[in-house]
Amino acid sequence: MQPVRTYIVEDSPIIRENLIATLEEITPVQVVGFAEDEESALHWLTQPGHVCELIVIDIFLRTGSGLRVLARTRAAGIRGERVVLTNYASQSLRRLCHRLGAGRVFDKSSEVDEFISYCARIGEDRARLLVAGTHDD
Repeated sequence: MQPVRTYIVEDSPIIRENLIATLEEITPVQVVGFAEDEESALHWLTQPGHVCELIVIDIFLRTGSGLRVLARTRAAGIRGERVVLTNYASQSLRRLCHRLGAGRVFDKSSEVDEFISYCARIGEDRARLLVAGTHDD
């Protein structure tokens, strides 16, 4: 199974390192890069040759906002599933994130297991597409 190339936008080094280790250990995810702030994330994501199938975004960053990362990646036509992982997953924030292009929103404190399962399903779905010959990679 080919790994799901994943880009992480998370400003907490501890959370980011734990997230990367967990995802790479128990899901078919390969983290291809990360950023702690909006500008760095957008710079990496818009560079030719930088490809990922999954973008995991926190809302509150060192500088800038994950909401702007969502909006600007959508406006730029950047491919890849956008998922928000935040400590502030209120219903109103979830609705806003979906309007800005997030496929899913997960709460860091109560929905980590669901997030991990979701990442695993993306890998399984991708593997099925590759076997069926319908993936345009």
